[in-house]
Amino acid sequence: MKVIGIVTSGGDAPGMNAAVRAITRVSNKLGMDVFGIYHGYAGLIEDEIIRLDTRKVGDILHRGGTILKTARSPEFMTEAGQAKAVANIKKYGMQGLAIIGGDGSFRGALALQKHGIRVVGIPGTIDNDIPCTDYTIGFDTAVNTIVDSVNKIRDTATSHERTFVVEVMGKNCGDLALSSGLAGGAEVILIPEIEPDYDAVCKKVQKSHDQAKSHAVVIVAEGVGGDPKGRGVYDSSAFRVANYINEKTNIETRVTILGHIQRGGSPTVNDRLLASRLGAEAAKALYEKDTGKMVATKDGKIVRVDLEYALTQKKTVKEEFIELANLLASV
Repeated sequence: MKVIGIVTSGGDAPGMNAAVRAITRVSNKLGMDVFGIYHGYAGLIEDEIIRLDTRKVGDILHRGGTILKTARSPEFMTEAGQAKAVANIKKYGMQGLAIIGGDGSFRGALALQKHGIRVVGIPGTIDNDIPCTDYTIGFDTAVNTIVDSVNKIRDTATSHERTFVVEVMGKNCGDLALSSGLAGGAEVILIPEIEPDYDAVCKKVQKSHDQAKSHAVVIVAEGVGGDPKGRGVYDSSAFRVANYINEKTNIETRVTILGHIQRGGSPTVNDRLLASRLGAEAAKALYEKDTGKMVATKDGKIVRVDLEYALTQKKTVKEEFIELANLLASV
């Protein structure tokens, strides 16, 4: 393979730039030319394509977000849109694409594969909701951002003797809530994988209050309670939980929805290393024409997994973490 392209698609994640850097530099050393596609699949359709080289990806390792930008593209979901994208891929002589993103991005990759385009997926999403990989690019940074925020919230919760319900991202995956709740010492953690028992939450908060611990932090994943509209739009899980606590216990409760701050910031060391390792492996896979794969981590090792197979699997929450959260809860 002589020419490849790089796409960052879906929600941005800290470490995407590190992956772009690694793909470009390793590809160049293997003798491949590299193009970067702006604005994801929309940029493929609109011909927003530039040449990348070692110098152009300098000084981006530490930057959050993605220098290639990202955008949604309803047009790409159509056959006509995909045909335009394929035409531009061929126009620049690209023989394969490295696609950094989440499950939606990977489904787009499989659509291109059906048109004869060689693809390799790199899991990049703060949600850590991609099956067949231990971690995704951006997850570690997001967890650290959440824990830092929870530390600050606990200061004011203690001062005002209040219960705070903190909503974090994750869609239908509870990894962000579970990891940040454990690391942040949350009294209660609610995740989508386990049906919430609001009465049990109230009992824990009330017990904490009765034992003279006059504050509590409840971490709630945005997917708790499901996606009632069925289109990635979630009712506020945090307000639902907070209102229930208020009604049942009369304990003063406040809500903090962290929102998109979780996606930003300079990537942590772990995310920089993960993104660099996965990016390098993706470049090698394209060079070897070992495509239709997702590069992933398994027990600390970098592996290649069939992309279509990965998307048929279900991401499972770590039972060990759930048990640990229950053991460490102080209420």
